[in-house]
Amino acid sequence: MDGTIIPVVGSIMLFGSIAAIVVLPAYFRERTKQSAHRLVAEAIAKGQNVDPVLVQKLTENVVTKQQSNPRRTLGSAVVMLALGAAFAAAGYMDGGWMDGGFLNIPAMVLLALGLAFLLLAIVDYSSQKNKKTEQ
Repeated sequence: MDGTIIPVVGSIMLFGSIAAIVVLPAYFRERTKQSAHRLVAEAIAKGQNVDPVLVQKLTENVVTKQQSNPRRTLGSAVVMLALGAAFAAAGYMDGGWMDGGFLNIPAMVLLALGLAFLLLAIVDYSSQKNKKTEQ
């Protein structure tokens, strides 16, 4: 039992830390925005005047649904491919491919995602190029 619990805890810590790095900043940014909007709403409810510059600053960073950005997709592809290669190298150094190493599955998943993002970036670039030539 001791031999199986260490890899499970290690993988939970690894993927949990990656998730925390991605999720926590977005969570705290959203919480700050909600706090500012709640404060402005309370001021309006009490009948206080709200500075138009403050309202403009709160509304200028509102993110609308963005079109597919080929450069961002290509960046995601490069990151996924690099992570997949790193996991594959670590899996190979850990004991090779034939021993059923623990890192082979994440390596294959990341490489597949990287290839999918790369294909999507190529399609996005070609569709953008076609739209520019039609105009």
